[in-house]
This record gives sequence, structure tokens and C-alpha cells, in this order.
Amino acid sequence: MRARKVFAGRKIRSIRTGHGLTQQAFAAQLGISTSYLNQMENNQRHITAPVLLALADTFAVDIKDLSGNEDDRLLADLSEALADPLFSGDPPPAQDLKLVVQNAPSMAHAFLSMQQALRRAGERLAELDDTLERSGAQTEPTPYEEVRDFFHYMDNYVDWLDRAAEDLAAQIDGGQADRARALANHVDARHGVRVVIGGDAGRPGALRRYDRNSRVLALNPRSSHATHAFQIAHQIALIAHSDAIDEIVRKADFRSRDAEAICRIGLANYFAGATVLPYARFLEAARGLRHDLELLAERFGASLEQVAHRLSTLQRPGLKGVPFFFARVDQAGNITKRHSATKLQFARFGSACPLWNVHSAFETPNRIIRQLAETPDGIRYLCLATTVSKPGGGFREPVQRYALALGCELRHAGELVYADDLDIARDEAFEPIGISCRICDRHNCHQRAVPPLKHKLTVDEQARDTVPYGFE
Repeated sequence: MRARKVFAGRKIRSIRTGHGLTQQAFAAQLGISTSYLNQMENNQRHITAPVLLALADTFAVDIKDLSGNEDDRLLADLSEALADPLFSGDPPPAQDLKLVVQNAPSMAHAFLSMQQALRRAGERLAELDDTLERSGAQTEPTPYEEVRDFFHYMDNYVDWLDRAAEDLAAQIDGGQADRARALANHVDARHGVRVVIGGDAGRPGALRRYDRNSRVLALNPRSSHATHAFQIAHQIALIAHSDAIDEIVRKADFRSRDAEAICRIGLANYFAGATVLPYARFLEAARGLRHDLELLAERFGASLEQVAHRLSTLQRPGLKGVPFFFARVDQAGNITKRHSATKLQFARFGSACPLWNVHSAFETPNRIIRQLAETPDGIRYLCLATTVSKPGGGFREPVQRYALALGCELRHAGELVYADDLDIARDEAFEPIGISCRICDRHNCHQRAVPPLKHKLTVDEQARDTVPYGFE
């Protein structure tokens, strides 16, 4: 298969300016002409293998960082936004969108913000009609959406917090079986915080309660040891690294204090996950156990959700893991967590593809089910799905049920134990899936819920197929 040409002018320019070099000096160190460098920085030429090697040798650049994962995500988001019926006429050619993403990413983000604001305004107009209160706040993204996009575009990897969490794990000897007790001893000795099981967190639904005056951290007695460890590490992040977290939030320049507060919780959660599953040791174990989720959970005393989520964050420069996508889906099909280090990008609006195996996981609880899938762009994936339950405690208390989805492109499937007996050489083994019906171009999908937005319908009154319409 022909290799994909890599255009990364903006990234090359950033490397050059970061080292304070002129084009002439930078080109000399790479062993190329100044005019050739200028063409690459303006995406008029792709990066050749010798230039990639020179960047790696001379400037310690991770070649994978030039592969355009962020550009792929942004390009997918732009394509979906332009499928909105608000934008009539023919969509811009794919090459034009790529040029915008490569050369003017800030404009692309601004366009997405505008499209989201217009979509939200349209939804409110349809719902409230004449009673709509026209306030400026209604055209802004919700705090949750703003924070979700913040993590999405930073590849769900926060280097400083990740390394600080790894240091904490080394201090408490993260290899011991009772990590929760080790973290409790640490927070008591280092920060004067006493951990109790019960107390203010004893009621159903509570996970953690911290009293600043008494410096007591109460944990729910019904929670698992993995949850206890996670919640203690979360509180350590808020106590020991509040200044660093505040600085990250400040630079993010959120629109509201609610978004800032939500982001602080997200960053503390990130630190907790990285403490329970420290980067280098977890990556080594994942490779050694061939990404067996249950064995990894057993080795680190973690939950399946913690393990699956952590696998999708292994994006440290120079020490990256298999690029995974991860999602958590409730029984109504709502995606409550999502992240993708692959080309597969989840629908920002609407429901996920019904043919995706994450929906089938509820039919076979407590089992990891597998699916070979192909998206409309021809990329093939190995998809895993399983269910998790979070009891509230007591006969009448509600039980939270979710399905977890984890997957990677087929080219990485050999690194997963789950691919060993699958017939990946047979085309018929791959199930066609999409992102969501509203932007999917597949003609023969028996589960299509709505027609695609950018195609004219063809309806034959004298014939009836599974789907009662076709489209051009």
C-alpha cells in the first residue's frame, strides 16, 4: 500500500522558531536548501524520510508527533460540522479542508465554535419557539462541552501531571497489593489528612467527602479498593498540585468559572488515574500482557474502566503506546466519556452507530466481546466492548450500568491478545460501521435511523426495502 504523504508545515515552523533559528540556519542543519524548507513550511511539499530522520537526530523530534493525529481529529470535526444543513451548497473539497487544518488551525477551531453556537441556538428556537429568552449565554458552549474539547485537543495527555503522578506512585511503592492503604498512609504523613471509611461519605451515592477544617477525607465503605485508591489520589492532586492545576486552567482561558471548576476535577481525575496506573510501568505491563484488560486490572488492583481509559492516554512523546479509542456508553446510547488517539472520531452530536458492538455488550454482561469493523473511509479496527456496573448500595438504591468500548486500528491488532484467533484476512469478517447516521454515506445499511444530511433522497412509492428511501 502506498505510504501517506505527510504535510506538517506548521509543526516544522514551530520546531524552528522554538529553537530561535532562521530558515537559512535551520535548513543548513537539516542538510536541505532554504527554498525547500520554505516550501515544506507552507505545505507545498511533503516531508521526506531523510528530513524526518534529520529532525529526529538533530532536534530530538519524535517522528510520530509529525503524523497529524490532531489534524485528523480536527479534520473529522470540520467534516461533520459542514454536514450541518445550516451550510447549504456543495461542501468544500477535502483538500481545501486539509489546507485549513494544516495552515490555519485557529480558524478551524473558531469555525467549530461558531457552528456549535448556531446549532444550540437553533435547537433552543425549535424547542421554545416564541418563549425563547434571547441571552448571549445561550450561544456559548456548555461548560462540560468546553472542558471535553479541551482534553480532546490535547490528546488527553497532560505531561506534567502524568510525571508527577508517576513520581508519587514510585514513592508509595505502587507495586504493593493494597494501594489504597499506601496512599492513605502517604496523605496522612505528607499532608496531615486522615482517611476514614464511612463518615460523611457513608450515605448511598457519595464517593468522597473532604472536610478542610478537620482535614478528614471520608470514603464510601461500599466502594471497591480501586475506587478508594483513585479517590485518595484525586484529593492528593487537589492538595499537593493545586497551583499547577490552576495554571493549566488559567492558560486554557475558559469562558466561565463553571468550566474552570469542571476542568480542575478532570485534571485531578487525570492525576489519580496516572497514580494508580503509572505510565512507564503500566505501558511495560500492557505490552507484556498483550493488553489483556482483566490481567492488567488484576496486576494493578484497578478497575476495568480505569485500565481501558488509561490505555487511551499513553501518548507520552518518545514513549507512546498503541493508539486506542475509548468510550463509555449508557443504556440509552449516550456517550458519557470519549477519547480517541485513532482516526476514529466519535460523533459530537447525536447517537453513535447502532452496528458498533458497544451496544451489544449489554446483551452479554460481564464478557469482553470483539468486533472486526470497517468505517466508511476504509480503515479497519479491532473493537472490544464490555459492561460495568456500579451498585449504589441497598435493595432500593439505583445501579449504574455502562458499556465500555476500546479499540485500535487493525495494524496494531497483533499486539492484542484478543486478535489471536480472529480471521482478519477475510473481508467478510469486517462489519461496516459508521460514526453516526447523519453523516454516514453507506447506502445498504439495514440499521439506518435517519438519512444523511448532504444527500438528496430518492423515494419510490411502488417499492419498499428495509429502509424506505434511498439517496444519491
